Amino acid sequence: MEGTESGSGTSSSVVADWGLVFWTLCSVILPVVITLWCSFQRSRRQVLIRGIFRKSKHDWHYTDLFGQPSYCCVCAQHILQGAFCNCCGLRVSEGCLKKADQLFLCKEIMMRGNGGARSSMPHHWIRGNVPLCSCCMICKQQCGTQPKLCDYRCVWCQYTVHDECMMDCLKTEECTFGEFRDLIIPPYYLSTINQMRKDKRTNYEKVAPYCRKHWMPVIVLANTRSGNNMGETLLGEFKILLNPVQVFDLSKIAPAKALQLCTLLPCNAVRVLVCGGDGTVGWVLDAIDEMKIKGQERYIPQVAILPLGTGNDLSNTLGWGAGYAGEVPVEQILRNVMEADGIKLDRWKIQVTNKGYYNLRKAKVFTMNNYFSIGPDALMALNFHAHREKTPSLFSSRIINKAVYFFYGTKDCLVQECKDLNKKVELELDGERIELPNLEGIIVLNIGYWGGGCRLWEGMGDEPYPLARHDDGLLEVVGVHGSFHCAQIQVKLANPVRLGQAHTVRLILKSSKMPMQVDGEPWAQGPCTVTITHKTHALMLYHSGEQTDDEASSMSEQDQVREQTDEDV
Repeated sequence: MEGTESGSGTSSSVVADWGLVFWTLCSVILPVVITLWCSFQRSRRQVLIRGIFRKSKHDWHYTDLFGQPSYCCVCAQHILQGAFCNCCGLRVSEGCLKKADQLFLCKEIMMRGNGGARSSMPHHWIRGNVPLCSCCMICKQQCGTQPKLCDYRCVWCQYTVHDECMMDCLKTEECTFGEFRDLIIPPYYLSTINQMRKDKRTNYEKVAPYCRKHWMPVIVLANTRSGNNMGETLLGEFKILLNPVQVFDLSKIAPAKALQLCTLLPCNAVRVLVCGGDGTVGWVLDAIDEMKIKGQERYIPQVAILPLGTGNDLSNTLGWGAGYAGEVPVEQILRNVMEADGIKLDRWKIQVTNKGYYNLRKAKVFTMNNYFSIGPDALMALNFHAHREKTPSLFSSRIINKAVYFFYGTKDCLVQECKDLNKKVELELDGERIELPNLEGIIVLNIGYWGGGCRLWEGMGDEPYPLARHDDGLLEVVGVHGSFHCAQIQVKLANPVRLGQAHTVRLILKSSKMPMQVDGEPWAQGPCTVTITHKTHALMLYHSGEQTDDEASSMSEQDQVREQTDEDV
């Protein structure tokens, strides 16, 4: 009996152990299986969605959460996630994508049909999901207040109308293109130009008055990789307000190709808005120089800047601000572009010739818009770029980028890798040799700002200095005693060593290897001769918005100097 009881007890414990093992395996394996199944279904769904996106005429983008209450334009149900069109603003649920393609047309780049030349087009109404705080064009009351799919919006003029105010006459009424009519390229204009090209006619100027009297079409060039990665969002917002053919992603198309649209537009009327950092602006200006070489001078556009980079010194100089983080609506940006004044910007040629009798390499040639430097600031830029190339994912924020610059600047204060620069270089301004004091860096300026917002030439502003402009054909040359001196100048606790102004700058590096940079693009350079000469002018747009205290004091000081000069004369 005892043996039987012990045998049954052992078997029951074995069963219990196996049961524990089974449920343990289930608790581990089941979540893994469910996770794998869900990821498989999600990837399969994404493949299907991408297939629909590729075949669609809409510029669909998928989102897991809409930023405002949204309703499907097909089934009228409230949706949290789904797809939206970057061009016409249509919003649909995932299951209604195919129906939406069949039911709704997207913004037309060109008018369809062969009915001859046209000078107008009707409204293109989309129902539901109107912008917040929009008003009805008929009764002037707020639209989109009801928690359902309601009210209409024209994808061109952005006017909104209540369901009850919508009349048959509005559906066929001529669209005025709204507030930004002078910036939009109408589809009927491109249709006319297309027909003229087929007929081998090139007198496009005759079409412009037939379009609008004060027409200044804008082309938007956005670098989605610049600074804080806001380019992707801006592309969609500009496509909503303008003709999608006017908006280009520079990560997919080169500026030289995008700017060929200027040749289909009236001469000396086009404005270009560059969304990116100073490097992106330089890239676009180089493409404009190529247009000059091709004999397309009369199509050269004026350039405005929306600063998305880290330093943004050029945009700061031209009144467009030190950085954009979405605080200004896109509509206001377009208003600023319309109101901006045209000015000129000097562009400079930098030729770097290596020293040596047996040097067979060609001289390096750069184009400078902002500044050239040798010394501690170039060393900081060189270290920053080396670090960014190793781990580019870490450098997606403007704050992080500036923090890394601060780290390398602090490090150089202790190490002083560029000391005794005055013993290693010779400096000539307009052919006259300059005796250098004890320095660690030399900076050649074309614009007012340097180092992410510092007015270097002015310094503390407590002593007289020659006027500096970005269109006078003169360069300002200053020296710095080190990274700590640069930091003091940035917080207005010290003045730079002003070495002079010149039309031509020549710098000879006699020995050792030193860091150099042109507009934030650094490299390590051995013994060489650097020659800086005037290259050309660029047509830019200046935004005379609200001035900071520093800018106001700088302008008043320059006005005083100008008055004194006039009195002397």
